[in-house]
Amino acid sequence: MRKMGVAMAYGVVAIFLIVIVFSLLISLLLRFTSLQESSISWVILGLSFLALFIGGFVSGGKGKEKGWLIGGGTGILYTIIVFLVQFLGYDTTFTAEQTMYHIGFLAASVIGGIFGVNMTTPSRREA
Repeated sequence: MRKMGVAMAYGVVAIFLIVIVFSLLISLLLRFTSLQESSISWVILGLSFLALFIGGFVSGGKGKEKGWLIGGGTGILYTIIVFLVQFLGYDTTFTAEQTMYHIGFLAASVIGGIFGVNMTTPSRREA
């Protein structure tokens, strides 16, 4: 159980590091080019899904078993943190659109966890 918690923590830290780097790059693009936020909203959404997939991959690789569970836990932990920041910091709850995004984020994280376990665990094939 402790191993799963540590693996999920690694995944969530990876997600937030990736999000911070992408946010910095996108903010620099918006500041120093003529791009508008509305013109790159799909790129931002795609990068968000990629960040959750990579976070699930990291947590699955660190946990080495039950990738779907560790990836799902990582996605749920990320969603809880985002919800708490939004609720406690901005006094709003998730909209229906945000809920759908976070369901997709959860799916991306689960798939990342499955891939992470399967890529890092050596295959044991017997002849």
